[in-house]
Amino acid sequence: MDLTRRHLFRTAGAASAVAALSGAAVAGTGLAARAVAGPRAVTGRLTTLEKTFRISRPNDRGWSRVVAGPGEPHVVRAGLGAPAQRGRASRRTPLLAFAQLSDVHVLDAQSPMRFEREEGVSSSAYRPQEMLTAHVAESMVRRLNRIGVGPVSGVPLALAIQTGDNSDNSQYNEIRWNIDLLDGGEITPDSGDLSRWEGVMDDDPDFYDRYFWHPDGPPAGKKKDVPMTKHGFPRIPGLLDRARAPFQATGLAMPWYAVFGNHDQLVQGNFQQIALWQEKAVSGEKAYKTTVREVTPDPDRRLLSRADTIEEHFTTTGSPVGHGFTEDNRSSGLGYYTFDQGDVRFVVMDTVNENGGQDGSLPESQFAWLEAQLAAATDKLVVAASHHTSWSMGNDRLQTGAEPRVLGPAVVDLLLAHPNVVAWVNGHTHDNQVRPHAREGGGFWEINTASHIDWPQQSRLIELMDNQDGSLSIFCTMVDHAARRRAKTYDGVLRLASLSRQLSANDWQLHTESRGKKNARNVELLLPMPALV
Repeated sequence: MDLTRRHLFRTAGAASAVAALSGAAVAGTGLAARAVAGPRAVTGRLTTLEKTFRISRPNDRGWSRVVAGPGEPHVVRAGLGAPAQRGRASRRTPLLAFAQLSDVHVLDAQSPMRFEREEGVSSSAYRPQEMLTAHVAESMVRRLNRIGVGPVSGVPLALAIQTGDNSDNSQYNEIRWNIDLLDGGEITPDSGDLSRWEGVMDDDPDFYDRYFWHPDGPPAGKKKDVPMTKHGFPRIPGLLDRARAPFQATGLAMPWYAVFGNHDQLVQGNFQQIALWQEKAVSGEKAYKTTVREVTPDPDRRLLSRADTIEEHFTTTGSPVGHGFTEDNRSSGLGYYTFDQGDVRFVVMDTVNENGGQDGSLPESQFAWLEAQLAAATDKLVVAASHHTSWSMGNDRLQTGAEPRVLGPAVVDLLLAHPNVVAWVNGHTHDNQVRPHAREGGGFWEINTASHIDWPQQSRLIELMDNQDGSLSIFCTMVDHAARRRAKTYDGVLRLASLSRQLSANDWQLHTESRGKKNARNVELLLPMPALV
């Protein structure tokens, strides 16, 4: 099994504002025009259309700075049978604008279920910025709320969808933190002993390991850690205490929907939740290679099943209640569903293979459900959503008596068989990628978006626009979270989120500056407008 770092792992006002834009039917499409056609100013305020973040060359200590770069305009991509016709900017009308967040990985960095020190997986289960995941999520929420509208269409963001790995290890406290971050309320990103940090980055001399970054510096008599000596990591006394301090989450100012990822159902995103793991999660013992460290046990670290996780989404102050999951999901424990937003139907898949393994697939019963949902949606544009990409759905692992699995190529073929499918949004890769899937006379775009935990810590805005010339444009715009490029001190949520971005840029385990190719970041994706019935 490959255990690389990548793989071990509200308001009603916005909705009513979109509804108020409804107008006359668009000829030949069966769609309702969302606004009067006419030129639209693409401002790009607070998005990467305005400015970007990049990584500088390392200095002589090995540390790279996050530097400001120019904004990036939308790259036009045709290729699915719809040419980029002149004048479309003055004709187009908006159909929908929404936000996609992926791979937030809100995690409990002190949990016994973190496998940093166990033989063979240390590089797969540790990030120097991992104690700041809640702060990055809050910083992104603030940015999306301030943007508020699609940068091309100007219409309010109707919703946000989290495409999986919303938590890191399917623990109750992680899943609860994620929900409460998006809802708003007080967050305490701490566990175990609430008076001190207990983990591989603290200054306990009995468990000091130079592989890990220790922001307080080495204990007396110990050498500096490798991140400081080889990679230029700074000393920031008191950081671990600041990272676990309570803060007030803002909450998304729009409805939000949840999608299951492998880290939301499987231990470390790979392993089935057997009794041994459940016992370990709530225990007071953390494995340290050849020894065991005693830590404070915490029942809130218990592992949640798929059904338990669905149920938690009904304990919410945000909207909609259940965040996409329905009463049918509550009773069945199944994690897939559909919902409508105006003229668009979202078909949400659960691509996690409960038999284990980081990559995804569908059980045959869900594939049959998907086929039925697509056949019934002929009067809507369809956006599919999942955690895994088509190319990471090769997991055919089965336990005895388990239901056979359907892999990515068959899912692509099924989506292509329905001309009203225009996009498939997903995550999992921690990268920005956009791939066309063509059929005669059209096809759909697969939009794969980077993570919040690894560089570049971005989300994506997606807008569907009817060009009134027989074509549809899907605008994708990358968004950096609200924290500034650099902070001088590290107190407060946004300053800590800024530090997380810097740490992710210097994570020696990634060895990449990649934000994805330019044609997978800010893009206009063209395809023929489906004729709906």
